[in-house]
Amino acid sequence: MKPKIIKKVGVILRPSTPELKKSYYKLEKIFNKYNIDVALDSISGGMIGIMGMEFDILCQNVDILVTLGGDGTLISTVRRSFKYDIAVLGVYAGNLGFLADVNLAELDGFVAKLVSGEYRLDERAILEAKFMQNENEVLVYAFNDIVLTRPSVSNMIHIETLVDSKAFNTYYGDGVIVSTPTGSTAYNLSAGGPVLFPLTNVFALTPICPHSLTQRPVVLPGEYSIEMKTPKDKALVIVDGQDMHELEIGESVHIQLASKKVKLIHRIEFNYFEVLKEKLNWGD
Repeated sequence: MKPKIIKKVGVILRPSTPELKKSYYKLEKIFNKYNIDVALDSISGGMIGIMGMEFDILCQNVDILVTLGGDGTLISTVRRSFKYDIAVLGVYAGNLGFLADVNLAELDGFVAKLVSGEYRLDERAILEAKFMQNENEVLVYAFNDIVLTRPSVSNMIHIETLVDSKAFNTYYGDGVIVSTPTGSTAYNLSAGGPVLFPLTNVFALTPICPHSLTQRPVVLPGEYSIEMKTPKDKALVIVDGQDMHELEIGESVHIQLASKKVKLIHRIEFNYFEVLKEKLNWGD
């Protein structure tokens, strides 16, 4: 596939970090050096005192998006921009992330490769969830995970799970994590779930502190869909740890992998296993 010619990038900064202003100017200068225009998201612009562009308009007027911050900034940007089918590059301001793998010191050299088409475009699965709220259907996307959990710390929750409309399992405990391969190293890993290679087309169901020790994580093929409902309890649906929705007793959430995928821009030499080893201190 012929690399896309990049003439304009849209930049999103980590929220509540006005000290990124100097870094933003450095990033803008680097892209301008290669004749690439830079537009800033309006919320980011307001944070550092620069005129920005409303996010949806930004997505429609740039060739790629660039996040400056960490994995959380990139995840939020991916979710918000998903409907525009636009590739995202993560530049980390701080420590190396699982997703943002280029730092500001490396950016000049990387942009030189970007304009000549020397980069990787990874396609990753994203979860799509539907549920009813106030008699309206709500559609949300999660790049890491969707968590169905109890609204009260003092109570456990019953979660009935169907796979392709057939009864599969009833979880009883603190909740269930439905994780993408990308999100497998986040909450899923903390709860004892499996690490999944990020480019696979699967998702994992991992119980959170289950009442029964026989309840174990399971990995399902990406073409399956699941329905989760709570016949005895109210529930919270938490999307990527960033958004929260309430379900009433007996209501369902339908979850599957979306038909299209997220596009992440990486260095050609980006190696997921090296990042995994460094982040999890494997082999030390």
